Amino acid sequence: MKRLYILRHAKAVTGEPGQDDHARALTLRGLADAEAVARHLSKNGTRLDRVLVSTSARTVQTADLVLRELEGAPRADYRDALYLAPSGKIMGMIQGLPARTGNVMVIGHNPGLEELATLLAREPLRRKERERRDVLEEKFPTCALAVLDFEIERWRDIRPSEGKLVDFVRPKDL
Repeated sequence: MKRLYILRHAKAVTGEPGQDDHARALTLRGLADAEAVARHLSKNGTRLDRVLVSTSARTVQTADLVLRELEGAPRADYRDALYLAPSGKIMGMIQGLPARTGNVMVIGHNPGLEELATLLAREPLRRKERERRDVLEEKFPTCALAVLDFEIERWRDIRPSEGKLVDFVRPKDL
């Protein structure tokens, strides 16, 4: 089994005309939200084997806050290609991971992450899974986290509509 954590960066300062979007940092609310999600992950005993992070300031800050809270977390793998990447490109990066990699987190941007989570989530089998899916489809706000399980041996075998949505958490839920 493989587990995928899809985390949208926390709330960032509003971009001004002419400002470098890549350099936008987190707001105070964003810092607090990232810390809340980090505590949630830690409390649930999250173990990660690989973390893929966009190189924007807001995703790097989100990753730093989350990873410092997780025991034994790997170093982040910063990738320019994740910056504002579409869902297909993100999925390709995941499919390229080594088979021995178990739990993976991707920290990036919308709309790519929301599209990826929606694309990968299977048709819900139980009421709780249906409720999580409905909330996911409603909105994927900043610092939201989708967790999907796949009954596969290798990441290259990940396919649309095959992930069990085991968790969907928004900062306001914590």
